[in-house]
Amino acid sequence: MKKVIFSAIVIAFSTLSFANHAFDNDSGKAVATSVVSDSVININQADTKALALLKGIGKKKAQAIVSYRQAHGDFSSIDDLLKVEGIGKKIIEQNKARLSI
Repeated sequence: MKKVIFSAIVIAFSTLSFANHAFDNDSGKAVATSVVSDSVININQADTKALALLKGIGKKKAQAIVSYRQAHGDFSSIDDLLKVEGIGKKIIEQNKARLSI
């Protein structure tokens, strides 16, 4: 009986540990992912996947942010996001607490 309970606990914890991982399609290895929706995102370092987690930002706007950053260099303030096509004050206000530079 103790072995059955122990096995069930081990399986439960194993399942939980994979909840925060995805599998890389190229290598098949588990890679860590962020499932926390309130994590802080550095707009000068984030990739399109991280940026797309923000409210009002999809894949296209996330790519626009990365493209702008590559063309013009790092943002010096959060409000510099207004220079990116498709990013307005509302999107910045919705995400301000989650953005950093």
